[in-house]
Amino acid sequence: MLIRITLAVHDSALSHLARPDILVEVPRARKDLWDRIVREPADVLIISQSLLPNPLKDKMHQLQSHPDSPAAVVLSESADPKVHARLMAEGCDAVLFAGLAVEQVRDVIETMLEKRRRLTPKRFFAPQPLAEPRLADFVSKSPGMAVFMNVVPRLVRSDTALLIEGETGVGKERLASAIHSEGPRSTGRFVALNCGALPEHLMESELFGHVRGAFTGATAARRGWFEIAHHGTLFLDEVGEIPTHLQVKLLRVLQEHEIQPVGSEKSFGVDVRVIAASNRPLEPDVESGRFRRDLYHRLSVVTVTVPPLRERGEDIPVLVERHIRYIAQQIGRRVTGINAQAMEAMCRYSWPGNVRELNNVLERAILLCDDTEITLDDLPESISGTVAASPGASPAHRLPLPEQWLAKPLQEVRETFFFDLERQYIEGLLRATDGRIGEAAKRAGLQERSLYEKMKQFGLRRHF
Repeated sequence: MLIRITLAVHDSALSHLARPDILVEVPRARKDLWDRIVREPADVLIISQSLLPNPLKDKMHQLQSHPDSPAAVVLSESADPKVHARLMAEGCDAVLFAGLAVEQVRDVIETMLEKRRRLTPKRFFAPQPLAEPRLADFVSKSPGMAVFMNVVPRLVRSDTALLIEGETGVGKERLASAIHSEGPRSTGRFVALNCGALPEHLMESELFGHVRGAFTGATAARRGWFEIAHHGTLFLDEVGEIPTHLQVKLLRVLQEHEIQPVGSEKSFGVDVRVIAASNRPLEPDVESGRFRRDLYHRLSVVTVTVPPLRERGEDIPVLVERHIRYIAQQIGRRVTGINAQAMEAMCRYSWPGNVRELNNVLERAILLCDDTEITLDDLPESISGTVAASPGASPAHRLPLPEQWLAKPLQEVRETFFFDLERQYIEGLLRATDGRIGEAAKRAGLQERSLYEKMKQFGLRRHF
């Protein structure tokens, strides 16, 4: 992350602290100085003692309540230790005699900056609920994944732009995080941003930050995620949801490696690797003009597609065992495995929600399990019923009726049934036509645009 220093001193010699990864802001006017300080992002405030407000203790408490909680360094005109002790007691982080050589002052501040860099991960990011992602998590017996994993390790050591495609829940963010954690940027931040979940009017501010007064409600300046990810990786999930007018600005950042906060007249450099992801192919959006072709080519220097779980059934037993061990440990349950019948049901299920759904199902099963092994009774009926519906089962049990349907109105059950039926039909149609959209739309009696909308609705891709 870029370190920001607010420099409110009479001597401008310290302005030379500025470097590519350190921004130094010098307030131009002294009027309402403190009000401006507490409304601007900063990691360190360096201020002359004569410019400190009164009562100082209350003002320092206000500074500590700032979202960035900047460290306060006071340059005192007095060398008296008692004066320095009083300032420290009122909340200052360090007090330096202004008569010290500039080099000595810089050394002290450099030490504080290094401490600040170590603290920023704790301030901006909560601990991750899952173990740190590694590329080994994606090792697979599936031929499709073997091809996929033959390409991915080559991308780790580079800064090449990467586009990850795949259905919802296949682990695109986890893959991006693994690439980051095993690459040269692992000491920097990994920032994940879901573009589809951001309101359009806030997206530019989230990406690039804003200055105070940039728009209604912007009562204080704010850092953007590009700045926070400086020297690290920014993961843009659902990148196809970025509106066209912001696509132009994103392209400029990727080309120039500079960002300009909303409402600011100044831009500054950032060093960020961008990994983008989409749960649908972006080519149709490019052809229709909804996504800029130049941005698409900039983001997709290399494109990898994570196969859905239904195409790598060989991996389900390994994934199930691995997730059981991890989840049981995290939630404090003494569940150590899964019996053969329950494992068979897990392997027969189609997993429309992919690995994310598998993880949620296992967490639920571990919570409900009364023994050390998960059984069919611990699984949802949509999964446990796949065993009863297997070849050779009695006709009365081939199409089990989920009990939860009996508690719902007929109209709701009908809608659920036809939703699943339509998804399976579109999926089968795409397979039968080898992903030829025109042919599939013709067979279905739909316009190509309507077929694309249904593919988006069901999280389907052109190729399986």
